[in-house]
Amino acid sequence: MNKKSYQVAFVGFRHGHIQSLLTQMQAAPDFEVVACCEEDAATRQELVAAGKVAITHASFDKLLESVPCEVIAIGDYFAKRGSLALRALRAGRHVIADKPLCTDLGELDEIRRLAQAGGLRVGCMLDLRASRAIATVRSLIRDGRLGKITQVLFTGQHPLNRATRPAWYFEPGMHGGTINDIASHALDIIPWMTGSAFARVTAAREWQAFDVRSDSFRDAAQMMFELENGCGVMGDVSYSAPSSVGYAHPCYWRFTIWGTKGMVEFKASSTTIDAYFDGSAEVQHLPVVDVPPQNYLDAFRDDLRGAATELDTACVLEGARNVLLLQQAAG
Repeated sequence: MNKKSYQVAFVGFRHGHIQSLLTQMQAAPDFEVVACCEEDAATRQELVAAGKVAITHASFDKLLESVPCEVIAIGDYFAKRGSLALRALRAGRHVIADKPLCTDLGELDEIRRLAQAGGLRVGCMLDLRASRAIATVRSLIRDGRLGKITQVLFTGQHPLNRATRPAWYFEPGMHGGTINDIASHALDIIPWMTGSAFARVTAAREWQAFDVRSDSFRDAAQMMFELENGCGVMGDVSYSAPSSVGYAHPCYWRFTIWGTKGMVEFKASSTTIDAYFDGSAEVQHLPVVDVPPQNYLDAFRDDLRGAATELDTACVLEGARNVLLLQQAAG
């Protein structure tokens, strides 16, 4: 499908991330937002009262029946996203969703089948793809400056911010797991950055460590997995950062990567990379690339048009599968 613009309908606003996509698409000349649906009455009232979103529909089925559009953008609670994506694909619409795309491997298999059968595209809001620091390290690895990559250690720790966190996070069956919630970014970006695909789960664990007010919500999450080149990866994506600190702490998307010729340490937001090369006693502070890599929305646009892009439907679905395998291992 190669056309000048695409009509987009949004469904589900129960997580704030989707507002970012709405804003971007409203400003983009090649996307036209034609409808917004929120099926939850309380959320719908809040959105209308705040003047944030012009809600046009209270029923997704009615939207699909009555609104001509090519793309459905999804931002509902996590466990509902898979079913919304399936309904959109069955109606012949392309899909772009906030992460996680879904919370069930069976749903993901059906999403893959429908997308392939219908020639439809699936995108995801994987915004670490736009990190200049990550793109810089990817270039170092691709140029062989770190040698063979042997180990990756990452932390993507978040503040819970319980006072403003959507209440459904703490309701049984609606969240789907902290690994799937947060590590979706890591399972996308680490294979892309290192050039080695996910191979297998080594171990994963979730438990209740900080917030004790909901037995259905496990806020601590750790994992180990292996890449195809034998590289071992360890990560922690717990809701462990103090809410008073927010995201201004050293463990928010921090990476340490070891290779046979050296190691690097950086955050996704870093403006320089700390590099330690074999043969040199001094740390080198390498500037990040000037031009950011392609972001998720540009990648989705290219995928819609049939142009080559590294974050295409196959890549989105593979990352979703791998993080769900880790979530499954955590129980």
